[in-house]
Amino acid sequence: MRFKAVFIRVVNELLRDKRTLALMLFAPILVLTLLYFVFDTNSETNLKIGVTDNVPNKIVNELPSDKVDIEKVDSLDSVKDTMVDSELDSYITKDGSKIEVTYANEDPSKTDATKQLLASALQKNKMQGMMKIVEKIPDNMQQGNNQASENVELDNHYLYGDADSTYFDKMFPILIGFFVFLFVFLISGIGLLRERTKGTLERLLATPIKRRDIVFGYLAGYGLFAILQTLLIVFYAIIILNIELAGSIWWVLLVNILIALAALAMGIFVSTFANSEFQMIQFIPIVAIPQIFFSGIIPLENIANWVSFIGYLFPLRYAGDALTHIMIKGQGLEYIWFDICILFVFIIVFTILNIIGLKRYRKV
Repeated sequence: MRFKAVFIRVVNELLRDKRTLALMLFAPILVLTLLYFVFDTNSETNLKIGVTDNVPNKIVNELPSDKVDIEKVDSLDSVKDTMVDSELDSYITKDGSKIEVTYANEDPSKTDATKQLLASALQKNKMQGMMKIVEKIPDNMQQGNNQASENVELDNHYLYGDADSTYFDKMFPILIGFFVFLFVFLISGIGLLRERTKGTLERLLATPIKRRDIVFGYLAGYGLFAILQTLLIVFYAIIILNIELAGSIWWVLLVNILIALAALAMGIFVSTFANSEFQMIQFIPIVAIPQIFFSGIIPLENIANWVSFIGYLFPLRYAGDALTHIMIKGQGLEYIWFDICILFVFIIVFTILNIIGLKRYRKV
């Protein structure tokens, strides 16, 4: 009987708590749906490769057209400028008997895929040359060209990183931003929620204090510790874990501090819709987890545009893009200014929403 009483009590509490029930039932469906569309759409990686005119057509033609977009490059600019301007995954040119390949290496998985395709193309080219020689084709010029193609060697270069770069090197800058966002979001949201459930916020609102003063006070108080947490995470990752940093650490700190402040403002805002710490945690699958899908860890160029567009609603997409430019590519303000501006927009918008949201407790 005691078991039955406890069982009935728990069931009734869940049935009365419609928000908890809805999150338990529909949040997993939301996450699974996002996973389906993100991973199921155009799962094949499409490589963009630039080639110069002196690269043999026999090699270029062996690259599968369904996996590779070939772009003829005639620019006399530096290889780096050409690759950045044309957004190339690799750049191929020929110097004597060597095929020189420069990999962007921003995504090491694309570098490995390009290497495999080039190795296969060269192998097919050699085999075709050997078959023609065996068949004794009378065209000596063609035999000479085939023999030359057999002696072609690859000379690899890397725009970012080196041959030992792994996919984790691409992920880590984004993961730093994600963990900064996640923990600040939870701590700030639960912290303000406790203030409300204990009655502290109501007593504070009973004084003549303005709503904006309350919001700015909470943002400043939690923001101080959010910044300290950000500094600890960034310096630990770079100094202790020895994560490669190609750009300026000051830009890394700025971007992570901005994402922490955005998480702080969002956490305080979301906490107004929760009545307990348990409900606050239930917002993670809706607010925090989807951001990792659109942060840059998963290539967004291979998924449907309408799915990719969802990522623009999350601040981590902009933080991930900025951190990739800084830590992997070594780039500065001219490449990240837009991401920084959008992060400021998130902070300002959610700060205003927090001020407006306090109207539900008291009109001042």
